[in-house]
Amino acid sequence: MTVLSYPEAVTVPAGQARAVTLRAGQSLRITDVDGGQVGDVFAYNADDLTEHHSASHTRTHTARLFPTLGESFVTNRRRPILTYVADTSPGVHDMLIAACDPERYAAYGDPEHANCADNLRRIIAELGYGAPPFIPQPINVFMRIPVAADESLTWLEAITAPGDSITLRAEMDCLVVVSACPQDHNPINGSRPTPLALTILSPISEETPR
Repeated sequence: MTVLSYPEAVTVPAGQARAVTLRAGQSLRITDVDGGQVGDVFAYNADDLTEHHSASHTRTHTARLFPTLGESFVTNRRRPILTYVADTSPGVHDMLIAACDPERYAAYGDPEHANCADNLRRIIAELGYGAPPFIPQPINVFMRIPVAADESLTWLEAITAPGDSITLRAEMDCLVVVSACPQDHNPINGSRPTPLALTILSPISEETPR
């Protein structure tokens, strides 16, 4: 199991996950290698996994469905954990949809399918923390789930091109798990799941936000 520290980089194989340890001030660039791939991002306080990114607390903090450039994702203790600092993609991301899990695929008649929830559980267990008590709502980078005027949601194919990326800066020492979502029963990943790439950036080498 790979846990990165600066200045290494790694590919997250399609349908799998990798963990990254960030020091406060470092950034993580997540790159869509082939285009059209969603990534489920989970962020934890490196010293206390009971503190983690919280979608609901972040929406309260920013008064948005998803932060804009320069805004922070916050934890279940309302503390900034990651800041959205750069984006070369079309900037379409999601923070409403739960991680795919065995139950989701059982509903499709495919209960043994790889899934982001089990990917997270596996990584956390391999790091020696045991099973997480629950699966937090992920930051779904590159995921396109428009909200219609009647408040209905639609699952659409990601519109990222090969090489598009998003960069998140750590506001505390944190453990970040990224799952290259294996979903292939709906169109979010296009024709098939593909890899993501993770790169840790020092503070001086961050991209300039567009």
